[in-house]
Amino acid sequence: MPDVIVNAAAKVGGIMANNTYRTEFILDNLKININILESIIKYPEIRLINLGSSCIYPLDAKNPISEDSLMSGKLEPTNSPYAMAKIAAIEMGNALKVQYGHEIINLMPTNLYGPNDNFDLNNSHVIPGLMRRFHNATTNNDSHIEIWGTGKPLREFLYVDDLANAIEFLINKNWSEELVNIGSGDEVSIKNLAELMKDITDFKGDIKFDPSKPDGNPRKLLNLEKMNSLGWQSSTTLENGLNKTYDWFIKNIA
Repeated sequence: MPDVIVNAAAKVGGIMANNTYRTEFILDNLKININILESIIKYPEIRLINLGSSCIYPLDAKNPISEDSLMSGKLEPTNSPYAMAKIAAIEMGNALKVQYGHEIINLMPTNLYGPNDNFDLNNSHVIPGLMRRFHNATTNNDSHIEIWGTGKPLREFLYVDDLANAIEFLINKNWSEELVNIGSGDEVSIKNLAELMKDITDFKGDIKFDPSKPDGNPRKLLNLEKMNSLGWQSSTTLENGLNKTYDWFIKNIA
């Protein structure tokens, strides 16, 4: 019997995947969490780190977004099915904690990226999706690359090894909080992210934005006071993390 379970299982994707496969995103993620949490009901000695997503917070939540913002407003429409499944997992975990005495912490990461990510052109998150597109455009000597939206939204990103380090850090702590944000504390516009990606992949063409496509949430910076107060903070800068990720991509995917 395990002492700790880290529930990192999920069906995930970017704006297009979330908005296209809405039924699959809510059903598959509900099934994952129901199966895992129901299986430990009889074993309250098992500690559970339940990973969620910052998309659980309302569209109009005040930035930096604190854990108290949960269920205080409407969700961002393009990923609301996924968000609802993650919110349900938090409620299930809290129910087990209250009724059966489980020690459960719901850890809500910001946008993650890094080696072993999904670099599919249609169903990936923003960083791996952009990295694949910029790499292809560089290889093909394309004159330009087109990106959804205006480029104005601000996003916070966390390198995956920093999240792994945080989970290891938490395993050795006592958990008093039910819901804890985790991120880098830094944010970047999609436009500036694209410029960074252009430099890293050595793309020589132009970047064009398509404002007819959705931007998603205009800003999503997490309040990290709870996690930082425990003595943890991220250590990988965005530029350093992107370079590490692209090096891995070149060696393993390209």
